[in-house]
Amino acid sequence: MENMPKHIAIIMDGNRRWAKEHGLSAKLGHKEGAENLKRLTRYANKIGLEYLTVYAFSTENWKRSEEEVGALMILFKNYLDDLANAADTENVRIKMFGHIESLSKILQDSIRKVEEKTKNNTGTTLCIAFNYGGRDEITRAVRNIAEDVKNEKINLEDINEKLISNYLYTKDEPDPDLLIRTSGEIRLSNFLPWQLVYTEFVFVDKYWPDFSEKDLDDAIKTYEKRNRKFGGK
Repeated sequence: MENMPKHIAIIMDGNRRWAKEHGLSAKLGHKEGAENLKRLTRYANKIGLEYLTVYAFSTENWKRSEEEVGALMILFKNYLDDLANAADTENVRIKMFGHIESLSKILQDSIRKVEEKTKNNTGTTLCIAFNYGGRDEITRAVRNIAEDVKNEKINLEDINEKLISNYLYTKDEPDPDLLIRTSGEIRLSNFLPWQLVYTEFVFVDKYWPDFSEKDLDDAIKTYEKRNRKFGGK
């Protein structure tokens, strides 16, 4: 790949619809989606992708049924524990962002464990947005900036795009070069509104559990053909 993106973001959409078409429960659809994320993360690591950011659970997903949300929390904890156990062999670094402090203590413990066990890995950094909302992220950043101005840690004149970026969850990562959304939907759904302003978009008419390594290759090839001008000529 001649012009490999450094950072790919994915909205993993369509687990429930995939399950319905296969006569399965939503829980099993999410489980297959989690297995596919494992496969795609391994492949991203194999081809040398530096950052992969995925939208795993939004702040709006709490509106789903108590049964589905409960199943998602158990599935996610098991997924993180598997990643922690495979830390020495997978060489993937895990980073979590979102409103993590409002999650259960047991889930927070799993998050801290996997981040700690994988922090020195040198392969793909898998960033997982969990209990995340883009507007919520920006609102929290504005509140923290205002607090620091109030406490005279920064001056009003210091506030610029770079400073705001440093108050976001993604402050240590480059903005995504490519966004992929599966399931045929064509919207951002409150995902990384600040970070995606100059990102190339590819929308795929497949449900997430069916999204394959070849589909990732095809999306990257589409990206390579784009002329990224960043507002220039």
